[in-house]
Amino acid sequence: MKQIQGIIAVVFILFLTACGSGKSWQKNPVDALITELDKEKTYSIVLHDMDLNSNDDFVHKYKIITNLDDEAKKKERITDWLVVPDDYFVKNQENLGMELVAKGPDGKISKIPAPPGYANYVGNDKYGSWQTNSSGQSFWAFYGQYMFMSSMFHMATAPVYRSGYNTYRNDYYGRRPYYGTSSSGGYRYGTNGSTTKSTNRSNFFSRNQGKTSNFKNRVNSRVQRSRSSSRSGSRYGGSSRSRSGGYGK
Repeated sequence: MKQIQGIIAVVFILFLTACGSGKSWQKNPVDALITELDKEKTYSIVLHDMDLNSNDDFVHKYKIITNLDDEAKKKERITDWLVVPDDYFVKNQENLGMELVAKGPDGKISKIPAPPGYANYVGNDKYGSWQTNSSGQSFWAFYGQYMFMSSMFHMATAPVYRSGYNTYRNDYYGRRPYYGTSSSGGYRYGTNGSTTKSTNRSNFFSRNQGKTSNFKNRVNSRVQRSRSSSRSGSRYGGSSRSRSGGYGK
């Protein structure tokens, strides 16, 4: 009985501590989208755009594709700007153009960021096979009935090579985000990826004049303002809105 009372007391103290810190829990929009899409057979949620709006809020736009493996039933839409918690924004600031969540034909849901199509369709012999080009490189090619996936996943202009995919599958799949390596040695996918810069149709790069460093500076400035505001609120007993995180991987 005393043990139970002790547990209750600890929980109560933690509750009071959380309330006193001024922090408020906020559900991220992707969790809400997962609930909304629960009955869909397959879907993909891609981080289409991100920004800091005029209200000093971090915001995302998502591209949502349902029924990915059926061209006739496939649907695609872009969400409006959605406010996201600070920590979730910071966690995903390197993931522009990446698939944040994917539900495959087997019904399993992956929440590890990856290039669109990698988690369920590339390397799956139901949808295509590995072919060899004139240079001797092995690349992924979708079968005729699934050829639409090449343009949907931007693979027609940015082929997926077997060596890179094997690295993803062996070292990253289900464990950590995969950004690939470009021929110049930089990233191939994500906010700093060469493929993202050439295929992303959002206004992210035009707003930031094509430089992710401009975006990083804006994020850092916003985080610093939030930290200063939080310290000021705590010092004088106020309850400022909590901000967390910083820039960088």
